Amino acid sequence: MSRRKFIESHGATCKNWNWSWSFVNHEMKFVIFGTWDQSLSMEKSIILKESWVTQTNRTTGIKRKASGYKQALQHLALVTDEGYQLKIFRMVYNERVPDSDIAKIKTFEEELHERQLLKEGEAWYAVVDKVIHSESLAFPDEVPEEFYEGGKLSVMVNAYERNPEARAACLTAHGYLCKICDFDFEKTYGPIGKRFIHVHHKTPLHTIKKEYKVDPVNDLIPVCPNCHAMLHREKNKIADHEMLKDLIIRFKNN
Repeated sequence: MSRRKFIESHGATCKNWNWSWSFVNHEMKFVIFGTWDQSLSMEKSIILKESWVTQTNRTTGIKRKASGYKQALQHLALVTDEGYQLKIFRMVYNERVPDSDIAKIKTFEEELHERQLLKEGEAWYAVVDKVIHSESLAFPDEVPEEFYEGGKLSVMVNAYERNPEARAACLTAHGYLCKICDFDFEKTYGPIGKRFIHVHHKTPLHTIKKEYKVDPVNDLIPVCPNCHAMLHREKNKIADHEMLKDLIIRFKNN
């Protein structure tokens, strides 16, 4: 199967089949990137670098704008701004131009993998969830003697639309107290805490990955940011908010 037929079999397309390595399916809302670096595992694959904005002619050495770069940026924006799913497939190189990021594709693997988007420095990567957590959120095992902050790191994940009317209906039904720990922001902080609370989806949207009819009373609950964070931090251990509530009670009674 040709690369074009493979991409079209998934309902995706591009502006030019000769120079594109990114593709889009607007109906199903996902983008596809060919991975451009086999030195990295499939858990963290480079898909775009800022230096790829230009490419060097093999014969003349003259640099010119890379034809697919602008389109690739547009496709990344669909992921970060419009909630499109990111998918990748592995490309196999035939040869690499010396001192250049430009490569010639020999063949590719006819399999798509769902990923999230990570921006580090000048490069965009397609990564699995655990890579984001281990590299962006976890503390290092070795602590340096000198500390620097302010380095540019952007984590871009697939965004799923929240319905503000559903949130309002949930809070009308349940109020603004945390359903897990009973924390009251207005009681603690006064006027600035009035009507402040998070709303938690009992079934996380990222596990559904599609539009569905939400029941604001039964599918959503108000929770404080601390309890909300604990629900998502321990998502593999805590089945639901009632389990977390019981956990708090047990620790308070010990």
